[in-house]
Amino acid sequence: MASSMAGSAVVTGAARGFGKEIARRLIARGHRVLITDLDVDAVGAAAAELGCTGVVADARSAADHRRAAAAAAELGPVTVWVNNAGVLCAGKVWELSEDDVARQVEVNLLGVVHGSRAAVEAMRGRGGHLLNLASMSAHGPVPGLAVYAATKAAVLSFTTSLAGDLALAGLPIRAHTLCPDAADTALVRAEQAHADTAILFSRPTLLTPDAVADAAVELLAGRRIVRSLPPTRAGLARFGGLLPTVALPVLTRLRKRGDRRRRAAS
Repeated sequence: MASSMAGSAVVTGAARGFGKEIARRLIARGHRVLITDLDVDAVGAAAAELGCTGVVADARSAADHRRAAAAAAELGPVTVWVNNAGVLCAGKVWELSEDDVARQVEVNLLGVVHGSRAAVEAMRGRGGHLLNLASMSAHGPVPGLAVYAATKAAVLSFTTSLAGDLALAGLPIRAHTLCPDAADTALVRAEQAHADTAILFSRPTLLTPDAVADAAVELLAGRRIVRSLPPTRAGLARFGGLLPTVALPVLTRLRKRGDRRRRAAS
């Protein structure tokens, strides 16, 4: 990342997984990083390990995002903001609890919207880069993860639309979104016992948090708006979105393959 982008950076949901590794890389590039998480103990431990500032914050709260922005501004001008916080609840939509449905929508989508609004306000004077973490599931149907996939598709649409709004307004902020395939994180492992996560294991191996974090910081350093990881899977996912009648039987076969790997890894 260019030295001109050095300043303070906010990474939400960064006590573990993608967020923590993205924060680690931003620190290595000279940023004064502030990480947020709802888990008090975990965010404190991660901040101590990384040597950065940790703030307890709820991604669902617009006020908490504004508070994080203010705290980051005390470290230096905010030039990078990463909306990484997310939750996953596997299951068919009619089997999920109302709380599980609401939590996914509020954290995965509204959290990104609230965080993006805080980021734009913090960076509109000097400019910067905003990265929203979406998912490969943003590109097409994902039976068993319908609510999760819907929130990530909304994140993708929101971010590309926001990029247009920023350009039209003449604001010096670039918006990006990263759509990684399933990765070996606590988010995925926590739901692994659920049969409806089978599609996540349809690849021979899961992505690593390091690979996703590397892609994230590369995206932040450039002009590209959307990147999917790996790109070959994105093509299949987009095909499913364009022709779901054809793609859904293929996804059924992929689920069967993934279920064997899911059970073997459990």
